[in-house]
Amino acid sequence: MQFMAATANVYNRNCPSREVVGVIASHWGSLVLGALLDGTLRFGELRRTVNGISEKMLAQTLQALERNGLVHREVHPVIPPHVDYTLTPLGVQVSRQVRGLFDWITGSMPEILTAQQAYDTSRA
Repeated sequence: MQFMAATANVYNRNCPSREVVGVIASHWGSLVLGALLDGTLRFGELRRTVNGISEKMLAQTLQALERNGLVHREVHPVIPPHVDYTLTPLGVQVSRQVRGLFDWITGSMPEILTAQQAYDTSRA
């Protein structure tokens, strides 16, 4: 049975959209999407930008983003290999949403830190 896109429901555990949510909303997926919104980057540049990500995790994340049509991978026929990663039009759309979330988080950090401290204090 073929899945009908019109019936996508991320709250349904059997819906393939759940996998997409997992890729986009993952720790590394959202950070890579946010980084690529500034433009095309090579693997090493992405790794430096998304501080703390391992080579293996970056490779897996990029593959998942590419599989879902969010990132385009272009291999240049040179030695050493030169590979560029760029957002697709669909990737740009979701990256703007991710960047909006990041901006909200950054702007809300004083309140978030206050809430965390109050929570931790009440649990001590």
